[in-house]
Amino acid sequence: MKVRRTLGLAPVMGLPLLLAIALPVIALSLAANPTELWQALGHPRLAEALALSARTSLLSLILIVAMGTPLAWYLARSRSRWASVVETLIALPVVIPPAVVGVALLHAFGRRGLLGGWLGDALAFTPAAVVTAQVVVASPFFLQAAIAAFRDVDEDLLLVARSLGASARSAIWRVAIPAAAPALIAGATLSWARAVGEFGATLLFAGNLPGQTQTLPLAIYAAMEEDMALARALALLLGALAFAALLAIRWVPGAHDSKRRGQR
Repeated sequence: MKVRRTLGLAPVMGLPLLLAIALPVIALSLAANPTELWQALGHPRLAEALALSARTSLLSLILIVAMGTPLAWYLARSRSRWASVVETLIALPVVIPPAVVGVALLHAFGRRGLLGGWLGDALAFTPAAVVTAQVVVASPFFLQAAIAAFRDVDEDLLLVARSLGASARSAIWRVAIPAAAPALIAGATLSWARAVGEFGATLLFAGNLPGQTQTLPLAIYAAMEEDMALARALALLLGALAFAALLAIRWVPGAHDSKRRGQR
């Protein structure tokens, strides 16, 4: 009986937290009327910021997946003491404030940074800086999902593939990656959403230059001082993208499980 009473009180105790999460989303959705929203959607700043966010986030995602997949496989399968150190290091951007990441990027790649003499002015405050900031802050979300997925791959499946004549690389591509695909896709989607929403590190390392480094979050920040209707439209668009990414993360594993049950 005590357990049932506790379970019955759980929704009531969690209601304030639920309201704190849901009310801002509802308020933002109700803030703009359709006419105001339609006018704001035609603003040239929206088109510029949306195009830049689309280009940079897609390039960031390609780089994260291309470089992160082999790294995640190594970390998932390695028993080296250094592997755990590296795994801790790549998780740091999740817990470090984005502003700190931005300052660190300046000290690493800025004009007076560690590699400043080599890079010159080719990176900081350019579209390449936007991509760099997005890769740094978003890659842990893909890497952590990929590491966990690769650790769950049955070792016997790889051994069977090798016994049938597949090379180690072929076994990874034909067995490990398909088995881990739902988690990899979910991690990539979450990583992309984090890249699109990146603000602090981008602002400090790439600046807020319209048409050059002003992504959607930075455009919202700039519009707050000039055009609140535009800021609301941009915020709604960015929120819709995040919601779509969340739906994709929830749908992919479920669809994969349904497909496997159908095959059985």
